[in-house]
Amino acid sequence: MPQAWIVDDDDEMSQAVKLMLQMLDHTVVIYREARSAARALLAGNRPDVIVLDINMPEVSGIDFLEFVRMRPELTNLPVVMLSSETTDIQVDEALRKGANAFVFKPVTLEELEAALGKAKGKKQS
Repeated sequence: MPQAWIVDDDDEMSQAVKLMLQMLDHTVVIYREARSAARALLAGNRPDVIVLDINMPEVSGIDFLEFVRMRPELTNLPVVMLSSETTDIQVDEALRKGANAFVFKPVTLEELEAALGKAKGKKQS
């Protein structure tokens, strides 16, 4: 079963996304902030996909995404960005910095499934 990481400081949203990912046959690990997820990656843990909130305290989702994309061993790791803000500027920045897909809160099961398909099908070069 593929493993998905949720990196989001919003407990309610994390639990909702976790349930959806489980319905889509993923095991799920939740990180409440980017630093602990970064430490896990540096320790050699690798999910099959990361669902990453943009707006988090201390280290933003965009900063974490840049950290992931700067590491050669992680360039092909699929990342789905998740945000409650719907600005084109934010979406463009996330995609420019290496996100594979973008969904808006509150996300539906169908939207999440489509984003996962897009993210896993698109490899970073």
